[in-house]
Amino acid sequence: QVQLAESGGGSVQAGGSLRLSCAASGLSNSRNCMGWFRQAPGKEREGVAVIYMGTGSTHYDASVQGRFVISQDNAKNTVYLQLNSLKPEDTAMYYCAVAPFFVVRQGNECPLPPFGDWGQGTQVTVSS
Repeated sequence: QVQLAESGGGSVQAGGSLRLSCAASGLSNSRNCMGWFRQAPGKEREGVAVIYMGTGSTHYDASVQGRFVISQDNAKNTVYLQLNSLKPEDTAMYYCAVAPFFVVRQGNECPLPPFGDWGQGTQVTVSS
């Protein structure tokens, strides 16, 4: 059974930074897409970033491109999301998600989440 444990959320002022972590357990192999999506109150879920654990290939939503960085530690089955230059509109619950690459792939790439299994989420609040 896949389990995801997120950590690292918090409250910061605009322009600040946070680092989110997502540790996965129960994965059957390393060829997974892992990523982050977010949901703010009253808004739809929004895919933020994704990484293909097999190659390290990444993809970002345009709203966070250049500000957020997703990275991986395969030895720990952990994915990180570095959030820089945070804006009040980044305020949301951030969820980690994982799915086998061959189940969710779009061509030769991982799509942005949500997909597969999700974690419980970690809150990010950015004040102006």
